[in-house]
Amino acid sequence: MASSLLVEDLTCSVCLSIFTDPVTLQCGHSFCRWCAGEVLAVQPRCPQCCQAVVTEAQDLPSSFILKSLAEKARGDWSLQTDRAQAADLCPEHEEKLKLFCITDQQLTCIICRDSEKHERHKFKPIKEADAALRKELETFLQNVSGDISAVEGLADRQREEISKSRKKSENLMTQISNQFREMHQFLTRREKQIENELKQKQEDEMKRMDESLRAVETVLCENRELQVKVNSALEIKDSESFLKSWTEDENRKAKRASFRPRAKELRVENTSFSLWPYESHLQFFVWKEMLEIIQPRAERLSLSNNSGQTVISNIGRSLIWDHAKDRSESAQRLQNANYNAGYSNSYSSINRQHNYVAPAISGQAFSSSQFTSGQHYWEVDVGSADCWKLGINKYFLDYDGQRYAVCDQGRNRNITISNTPQKFGFYLNCSSQQLSFYDADNMTHIDTVDLMPHSVPTSAYFHFQDRDANHGPLTVCWY
Repeated sequence: MASSLLVEDLTCSVCLSIFTDPVTLQCGHSFCRWCAGEVLAVQPRCPQCCQAVVTEAQDLPSSFILKSLAEKARGDWSLQTDRAQAADLCPEHEEKLKLFCITDQQLTCIICRDSEKHERHKFKPIKEADAALRKELETFLQNVSGDISAVEGLADRQREEISKSRKKSENLMTQISNQFREMHQFLTRREKQIENELKQKQEDEMKRMDESLRAVETVLCENRELQVKVNSALEIKDSESFLKSWTEDENRKAKRASFRPRAKELRVENTSFSLWPYESHLQFFVWKEMLEIIQPRAERLSLSNNSGQTVISNIGRSLIWDHAKDRSESAQRLQNANYNAGYSNSYSSINRQHNYVAPAISGQAFSSSQFTSGQHYWEVDVGSADCWKLGINKYFLDYDGQRYAVCDQGRNRNITISNTPQKFGFYLNCSSQQLSFYDADNMTHIDTVDLMPHSVPTSAYFHFQDRDANHGPLTVCWY
């Protein structure tokens, strides 16, 4: 690296060769004396920085330091050339390199082949080694080229997937914006409707109370007018004048004759208008109204294919214990226990004497409809059930009363849920082959499992296993 930098620094920028009798101009740039003379004869300026030169080339002093360095660099260059020419000779035996040691992967001479250093090594003539290596490299190059083509194909597919992902993201963004806009429009419309209803009720209420106020004020005005007239008559002290004044005023006499207390006939109209549930349950009632415009809704599943000690409710939404069947099996277990023990004691006595524990009661069911394609979401209310499994066949959320686990093809993986939800949501995406679990009480994601190929068509799966028949039921939420 130092030699290459030295040669570059000692090269004339005009002839591009190592300096010959170098001279230095006033600006500090150096050139061969002959090159400087040729350039300055045409234009008296430095070829590099274009600064004016007032001295003739033959009068410029020689740069002895550059001259010495240039001669040394020229000698090193010659030595390197000689070494390059001698590279075809064995550096150890100075014989021509005619063989290729396959073991050491290097060129050798004939003497090297017989030396102890290369004992038992394999050799080939240079031309044969050249042909063999070229063939290997050509095969290797084909492999590299093939891999490049495959990688380019992967890159193209990845770019295509990136493009698809961006497009899908844009479409989803548009879809989400449209759906939120529909909800906003619905809420804005309902807000206006409820506000108008409130205004109309307020106007009707104010009209009714205004009419009552006008009636009260009319009676009040008439009574005050009569009061003034009576007071003015009473102010007359002379008896003759008083009687004459009162008897001659027919209008006053008529009003006195027709007067009756009106206070008990009048009443204050209290405010009574109401928006009913909108006053206290506005959000809930509007949410219920909003369910009518939501598409798609949660699946309204019905259960079937029941087995075990459970039955399905009449409307097909709940999985509950079959108490009659449970009592029958309990009686049979009691009879077997009596027979085996040789006692005629009661069931409780046998339990006490033999520590008899009733086995866990269990049952399962599937949804009557199958999921074959698309996306599906349903919710299940677990109520007071302590032990259950919910999801689809072979993929479900498992709760044993203490811990939650995700079951994936028979493999259980424990998970942590911060609270104890009563409602769980299940989102099945048949396209991406995934099943996700949600806390439906606050709509937070719990976990997602990848389904094995050909997992659909499938059905929703419900399973009970408990010792307390009073627990449950499991109920599909319908909205």
